Amino acid sequence: MDRKIEKKYWTPGKIFLVAAGAIALVLLGYSFLKAKKSTLNADADKMVISEVTEGTFDEYIPVTGAVQPLKTIRLDAIVGGYVTEKLAEGGTMVREGQTLLRLENQQLKLNFLQSETEASRLVNDLQSTRQRLKVERFEGRKLLSDLDFQIEQAKDWYDRNRKLFEDDVIPEQDFLRYKRDYEKLASQRVIELESQKYQEENAILQIKQLEGTLERTQKNVALWRQTLENLEVKAPVEGLLSSIEVEVGSNINQGQNIGQIDDLKGFKVRAGIDEYYITKVFTGLKGIFEFNGKEYPMHIQKVYPEVRSGRFEADLAFARDTPSEIKRGQTVSIRLELGQPAKALLLPVGGFFSSTGGAWVYALDPNGQTASKRTILLGRKNPSFLEVLEGLQPGDRVITSSYDSFGEVEKLVLKQK
Repeated sequence: MDRKIEKKYWTPGKIFLVAAGAIALVLLGYSFLKAKKSTLNADADKMVISEVTEGTFDEYIPVTGAVQPLKTIRLDAIVGGYVTEKLAEGGTMVREGQTLLRLENQQLKLNFLQSETEASRLVNDLQSTRQRLKVERFEGRKLLSDLDFQIEQAKDWYDRNRKLFEDDVIPEQDFLRYKRDYEKLASQRVIELESQKYQEENAILQIKQLEGTLERTQKNVALWRQTLENLEVKAPVEGLLSSIEVEVGSNINQGQNIGQIDDLKGFKVRAGIDEYYITKVFTGLKGIFEFNGKEYPMHIQKVYPEVRSGRFEADLAFARDTPSEIKRGQTVSIRLELGQPAKALLLPVGGFFSSTGGAWVYALDPNGQTASKRTILLGRKNPSFLEVLEGLQPGDRVITSSYDSFGEVEKLVLKQK
């Protein structure tokens, strides 16, 4: 028996059509939501809009420092002792060579007296040795004179008896006796000459040794005398005695710092600089100090590479004139030039940089009603401008205020009240 076949409502074709329609609706909704999410209405009155311009880029940073004397001389105790007199107070002007303190040290005085006594003894020994050498020379000359006289007599007897012996007048024994007497005296003269030569050389050597010892001892005496003079602490230069940290009766050790003198003939500025610039700051780098409407050129004199709390220090000296009105300890601001001025595209510094790191900006579209996200490349930076390398052109207008409230939208619609 035949069976009736029922026709199905959900055919594959209908299922495909429904599925396709659903996917289209989802895609349309996603596109709508995405477009809505990538656009944000923003209040234009609360924005800072800056124009990209061509100009001269000056790479500099402002640094703050304190005015210091060009030279500060430490007062260190050359010798130790206790203070008997204090003749100057901190904060007063002193002249070169002025006595500031008087110290007392009995051991130094004793050493000086012992050294002087030793020098006096050596002087006496040297004089005695020289006198003895003169006496020995006189005695030697006298002895040689006596020997020469005896030799002449012995030679005369020897010559006479030799002739008598040759003529067989005297026996050989008598002749040989006169001969031995003559030869003995001649030998004694040779020995005496050698002895006197040795004694004189020895005396001269003793004199040289004594002279050398005396010279060293006299230098030692002079050193002790100079050491005693250092018991009076004197100002090495003219200047301001900014501090002297001792009182009468206090004991000072050798090498101890007791104060300092500021040479007020010139000033420098000790500035603290962010460690980010440590590779760009070097000796000779130029800077400008503005004071009372006048610019004073300066240069880096010394860099202290040690970094503390994210900063390092450098000394800046005035290139020519020094402002007469500045005072020690005064805080000043200096514009430190990190590079030579050069032509560049300039974008004013703003809060956007902290949000994007300079990787992109919102640039206004030609209609002036919207701003789109644009990738850029920045170069150098100073407190006023950023150097634009890529992504912007002269005349472009950029939102340079903070982007913190914009999120990640691609476009801003600028609304004005």
